Amino acid sequence: MLLKAKASDTTPSIELTPIIDIVFLLLIFFLVATTFQQSEREMQIALPEAESGGPISVTLRELIVNVQDDGAIIVSGRTVSEDDLRSIVTEAVAANPEQKVTIRADRNATYDQVVGVLDACKASGIQEPYLDTVPTR
Repeated sequence: MLLKAKASDTTPSIELTPIIDIVFLLLIFFLVATTFQQSEREMQIALPEAESGGPISVTLRELIVNVQDDGAIIVSGRTVSEDDLRSIVTEAVAANPEQKVTIRADRNATYDQVVGVLDACKASGIQEPYLDTVPTR
């Protein structure tokens, strides 16, 4: 009786079953973790009060100043003058000495208008105002 040797398959193969198991376990983990985080945010608890405490979002909020092409200065959705801008920025710096200011100017705004806003920020105590631009593609 003649026996034939089986041809051995030497090409490596990747088992997909363990990979699929791991992906499903990760998916379940992130779904459960997200659900717990949401329920913690919705808890009704009474937080203690402190004299020097304040909302974190107020102290870390960045002040955004928009300069339109006609020279109008817009802060928080309302049009302000340069003097009003100085007082707004001065109050923000008094509340948070490390206040960040971003200036967004229309491409058709004149250089003089942008310099006026920069000057108002520097006079109010902002050391490095940030000029925002749109990245090119």
